[in-house]
Amino acid sequence: MSTLTWQRRALLGAAGLSLLGVTAELAHRLGPPGARVLPAPSSVAAAAAGLLSDGEFAAHTYATLHACATGLAAAFGLAVTMGLLLGALPGVEQALRPIIEFLRSVPSLVLIPLALSLLGDPSAAKTALIVYSCSWPILITTLYGMLEVEPQLKETLRAYGFGPLAIAWRLCLPSTAPHIATGVRLAIPVALIVSVSVEVITGGTPGIGTYIVNAYSAFDSAHALAATLAAGLLGLAATELWTAGEYQLFFWHRHTTGAPR
Repeated sequence: MSTLTWQRRALLGAAGLSLLGVTAELAHRLGPPGARVLPAPSSVAAAAAGLLSDGEFAAHTYATLHACATGLAAAFGLAVTMGLLLGALPGVEQALRPIIEFLRSVPSLVLIPLALSLLGDPSAAKTALIVYSCSWPILITTLYGMLEVEPQLKETLRAYGFGPLAIAWRLCLPSTAPHIATGVRLAIPVALIVSVSVEVITGGTPGIGTYIVNAYSAFDSAHALAATLAAGLLGLAATELWTAGEYQLFFWHRHTTGAPR
């Protein structure tokens, strides 16, 4: 993306958030007192500013981000390997496709009791569920990328004696890399959602979700909402950073496909 485009997106996003905050503050102050269930946006903003110097929140944030990074890395290695193998072996991919579609339709949160019973440790269960949830978008985009590899190039390598796995490594992986990057971009918010959700439900592992539950338990809804907003901003920032790197790294794919700037 160009600098002007990035600046425009940031400006429009900031304007939208500011308008939403002002509207919510006015609605809170001018509305009937009995309808003020949530704290004023200004108090939530003050609590959010205080989180920047809150050591406890920093420790919980680190725990969440560490679990997300670990789970994403494991999901990346697993899903890309499986995607290349299945893409190189179409018969096996067709045989396993119903199983893949079934498993990726199972909500990860309903697997929390199973993960806890199998692994015992809530932190390990959280990481395992992140791996499970993030593997599907990366696997599917890898498979779609494999389908777009030029068949004539595959035939050329076969004519020179290369087998399916060698073709996948030498040709399909580089050609599929932009699709894999798209899968990772889709998986980033999924990792954060699963991590915080598991923390909220189990309460037995450090993380932003546990901080939110503790704040609500102490009747401190301002800090609970501030931490919720912070989690959303972390997901947004991580996605935007990955998108910027993806845009720069795969500029050749953008020119080849005619994708917009």
